Amino acid sequence: MAKRESILIVGGGLGGLTAALALARRGRASRVLEGAPEFGAIGYGIQFGPNVFHVFDRLGLMEEVLAVADTPAAVLMLDALGGRELVRIPTGASFRARFKYPYIVVHRVDLHNVLLDSCRRSDAIELVAHAMVIGFEDRGDGVAVTTADGREFAGDALVAADGIRSLFRQQFIGDAERPVGYVALRTIVPIAHLQADVPGDCVVLWSGPGCHIVHYPLRHGKEFNIVAVFRSSTHAGKGDAASYRGELEQTYRNAHPAARALIGMMDLRWRRFVSDRDPVRHWRRGRGVLIGDAAHAPLQSLAQGAGMAIEDGLCLAEVIHAADGDYGSAFACFEAARILRTARVQLESRALWRFYHLDEGIERDVRNAAIADWDEAHMFNCLAWLYDGFALPALAR
Repeated sequence: MAKRESILIVGGGLGGLTAALALARRGRASRVLEGAPEFGAIGYGIQFGPNVFHVFDRLGLMEEVLAVADTPAAVLMLDALGGRELVRIPTGASFRARFKYPYIVVHRVDLHNVLLDSCRRSDAIELVAHAMVIGFEDRGDGVAVTTADGREFAGDALVAADGIRSLFRQQFIGDAERPVGYVALRTIVPIAHLQADVPGDCVVLWSGPGCHIVHYPLRHGKEFNIVAVFRSSTHAGKGDAASYRGELEQTYRNAHPAARALIGMMDLRWRRFVSDRDPVRHWRRGRGVLIGDAAHAPLQSLAQGAGMAIEDGLCLAEVIHAADGDYGSAFACFEAARILRTARVQLESRALWRFYHLDEGIERDVRNAAIADWDEAHMFNCLAWLYDGFALPALAR
């Protein structure tokens, strides 16, 4: 049994571990319950804007994160049909001067290990693997969860960081995921095996009708991360590799040769349908609260799902500390501080999703003409609301 003063965190991903570290920084104990046999992460790349460094800096992890990350020269949007450059956001000196912190890409496993190693160094954090939570009880003065193997863990409060398919989202809110009719494929290859003539030092998004490709370098130029996304009538179904390959090639049949070369490198074993959640106003019930994708899962358009979970972890820990045991006040303050920011990420991600995937025609032509006038100052201003970070609520200052 856990000590009653411990806070139970269900989910050992980036948001859950950040919450544990932020609580430990304030002298508060937590027990992190992970359903998998061991703590780990899915092995693919992930992007982060400067906003996450407001958290990492406060937690003393900035240098450790930068040591395993790459800083691309720019973020580009290319026309997947003709190969023309549509948007270039420089992420070098001018970007760093404006936003204070860098834009990075990092292997998710490497970032997860930075957080995990920091948790293991803390006496205030207990990590429990192979603890698949299947039940939750709010006992008024505390909480308890049960696991698939019959164990029970008790604590003062519960933080549900268990992802887009959250058990606790189902219990607290009861809504469903929102599929958008697209599937995503992810691949990482050694940089020496790259068979496409594409920029190797930038984050690149190839924007096409009902499809896009994202790619960037990882692990200091040793690996190359590729994500292919496309509209699919069989997005939630299962098939064989041949049918997946046929659908992929049909979708990208008119794409630029470099984009088609990237498609030829895709590993078809990792295929998932794309979905998000509708914004809601409340993520709490009694002594339990949702964070990260369990609370506000966005589409990938802004590359901010993990970033919002990391921000959540710090904000929640700060309000819990400030409320000094009044979890009702803490969770209400957390919602008030985070709801508009995370809902904006969700809704703007939906708008960008459509913006990226316009079919051929006048609407796509108008988009391309409009963005041709965007300069660096305009793009930085458009990103400021997101990359400048977030203010902690008055309760936690």
